[in-house]
Amino acid sequence: MTQKLSIMNDLRNSVQLIGNLGDEVTLTNFENGNILAKFPLATNEYYTDKKGEKAQNTQWHTVVAWGKKAEYMSKSLAKGNQVLIHGKIVYRSYEDKDGIKRYSSEIVADSFVKFN
Repeated sequence: MTQKLSIMNDLRNSVQLIGNLGDEVTLTNFENGNILAKFPLATNEYYTDKKGEKAQNTQWHTVVAWGKKAEYMSKSLAKGNQVLIHGKIVYRSYEDKDGIKRYSSEIVADSFVKFN
């Protein structure tokens, strides 16, 4: 029973995406020593529309990673690379410079595989 609960907890907030980097990985070094990598990932869905024509729908995701993983991603990945990302979805809110509450979602990467 304990093993089932552990597996269920691991899968509760789990996401896998295969897509292409829309830009270079940006690294941010914080004063406390933490390192953040961030990049946009495009995932494409292909389908046939009502007219019988092939169509494509692209979704954009913000991917982040921390620490050694962030450093490795910045050295390994480049704009246009196809990559599989495994991680979790994180939602957060913040106030912009005008005091307006904004919301964002990010994929926090646990692991990745580069295809090209």
